[in-house]
Amino acid sequence: MSEIATAPSFRLDGKRALVTGAGRGIGLEAAGALADAGAHVTLLARTATEIEEAAAAIRARGQQADALVLDVTDLAAVETTIAAAQPFHVLVNNAGTNRPKPLLEVTVEDFDVIMGLNVRAAYFVAQAVARRLLAAKQPGSIVNISSQMGHVGAARRTVYCASKHAMEGFTKAMAIELAPHNIRVNSVGPTFIETPLTKPFFENAAFKAEVTSKIKLGRLGQLGEVTGAILFLASDAASLITGSALVVDGGWTAE
Repeated sequence: MSEIATAPSFRLDGKRALVTGAGRGIGLEAAGALADAGAHVTLLARTATEIEEAAAAIRARGQQADALVLDVTDLAAVETTIAAAQPFHVLVNNAGTNRPKPLLEVTVEDFDVIMGLNVRAAYFVAQAVARRLLAAKQPGSIVNISSQMGHVGAARRTVYCASKHAMEGFTKAMAIELAPHNIRVNSVGPTFIETPLTKPFFENAAFKAEVTSKIKLGRLGQLGEVTGAILFLASDAASLITGSALVVDGGWTAE
């Protein structure tokens, strides 16, 4: 009888992971999941209290975590800080924002804030992590947290959709350039997830009904359902996957 294969490993023992926007929501949940899988996790955000408490809670579980207070829109600080650190084998490129507004009400400042964080900062965080890995000649996995809105359009989200379509584009192009160095680059595209950021939107019953009517599974997503995808792409279980978009949308974009 031939030998029966064992399951691929989703473990991240010995890997260093960086999670941006790690103070709450998807970033916080991802940091906890990566630490649980054995990674040494660095939680990055602008607000010290949130990430320091989270890192302490992860360490209290007997796992490895640090807090790094940094504004990812400060590109010079991002470059120097990541260049000076040990290489990160996993990047969860999660910091992002949205200002839902009708097209005709969008201001230049709205546009600049959304594109500045979701595209400009995300791009250069990925560049800095990749540059450090290349210098150390180490493999890695970059997971860009995109959105189902990187694949479709939606009213009141013209700028957000533009930013996430841009992220999908640079994910594919980065994957092509970094593949020879065994650095994989993929995106995760969640649907509407219940987080502190989205909670106020769902207090509007009409909006919640509209959203759940488009999610074929008939409900909002939960944070843990996104972190499974992130953990998979970060791990060697996804070792042949690069330049891909893993859409965690309950079937929204299938139609």
